Amino acid sequence: MYREHYDKLLAFYRTHKRMPSYAEIMAFTGYRTKSAVHYFVTRLVEQGVVSKDARGRLIPRKLHGEVPLFGLVEAGFPSPAEEELCDTMSFDEYLIENREATYILKVKGDSMKDAGICEGDMVVVERTTQPKVGQIVIAEVDGAWTMKYLRKKASRFYLEPANPKYAPIIPKEDLKIAAVVKAVVRKY
Repeated sequence: MYREHYDKLLAFYRTHKRMPSYAEIMAFTGYRTKSAVHYFVTRLVEQGVVSKDARGRLIPRKLHGEVPLFGLVEAGFPSPAEEELCDTMSFDEYLIENREATYILKVKGDSMKDAGICEGDMVVVERTTQPKVGQIVIAEVDGAWTMKYLRKKASRFYLEPANPKYAPIIPKEDLKIAAVVKAVVRKY
């Protein structure tokens, strides 16, 4: 019965692109009390399938399972391939350090192409109040949002694109850093 309820939870997540509330879990599992749902959720948390944020809302952890990691592939000169299962990995665990502060943005434009970030890519970003010079940041500069390298000259911060056809952005009034880019995801 547990596996059947887990499968329904997974189906709900895939359909709605969000985790269900306790009331919704009651509806699709047939549980009659929230304490039964609490027990089910506690088992999921213990197994690392979900976790809870500061407000107690469910956060998916390993709903999609793990993918086999077969080893290395040579990107230089060809070498004999040896397919050997080395481990398994979850992309969530690999890409996300702080789930509550992490979100994904779709890239528009080509100002960061020389940093390997192209239009249509997805960037995994993490909210921060402590960005470091040299990081790629999501910033609000003079009321407009952009993604650029954070740079500093003397005591003044500015934003630098990774494409020579664009000029650096020196804030006239205000520069607020919202997040730092942690990963780029590209689908071919």
